[in-house]
Amino acid sequence: MRPLFKLLMLFGMTAYLIFALFTFITREDTKQCRSLNIVIADSAQATLITAKDIDMMLRKANLYPIGRSMKDVDLIQIQNKLQRDPFIREAICMKTPGENVNVFVVQRLPLLRIIADNGEDYYVDSKGYPMAARGYEADLPVVTGQVTNTFVKKSLLPLGMLLSQDEFWNNQVMQIQVQPNQDIDLVLRVGNALVHLGKAENFDQKLNNLRAFYEKVLPNVGWNRYQAISVAYENQVIGIKQEP
Repeated sequence: MRPLFKLLMLFGMTAYLIFALFTFITREDTKQCRSLNIVIADSAQATLITAKDIDMMLRKANLYPIGRSMKDVDLIQIQNKLQRDPFIREAICMKTPGENVNVFVVQRLPLLRIIADNGEDYYVDSKGYPMAARGYEADLPVVTGQVTNTFVKKSLLPLGMLLSQDEFWNNQVMQIQVQPNQDIDLVLRVGNALVHLGKAENFDQKLNNLRAFYEKVLPNVGWNRYQAISVAYENQVIGIKQEP
């Protein structure tokens, strides 16, 4: 009897859930959408897309849900529209009781800002996906100089990832300068010295050597003693003193 009782209970619960779901769907189809709730993930890290942007995007595309019958709110169409925006990696939309539509947006988090000598101005994420700069600012290293899209993807993304994952360097590096010969220089927040990284290789070792120099040498001789510091060569840190 006990297995039969469990089976009947399971059948009853399943029937109830089906009935409740059917009732919910039927009820929401006959009423108008009352509210639109928009949540932006990682908004503390970057504000390249805002709830206001999404609101305006849906209005312009004639997909704004408020005031529409819930049955006419096409969630798939809304998601597809939002995910075509270069600053949005993923969008999830759902209807909830109370005639609400919830939109959850995952941003593409920029890794570097590219302002090249050829006039290109855009952000790039960790996968190399470009995002046109359009009025919002992110506190990121700015890449300048003789830089191409290929060089960014091949050589600068590894450096950008290394900087973003290290709290010390994430706070220190303001600018990455690419020279005509594709050597790399860094402009830091502390001190006046330009840092020569040299070729786009062995970034982790070069930054480790530079950090040791910053922690052990500069506090003793003064942060502004050098006009340039080179870690371009293996296991060497060369300081060029300021001219008197």
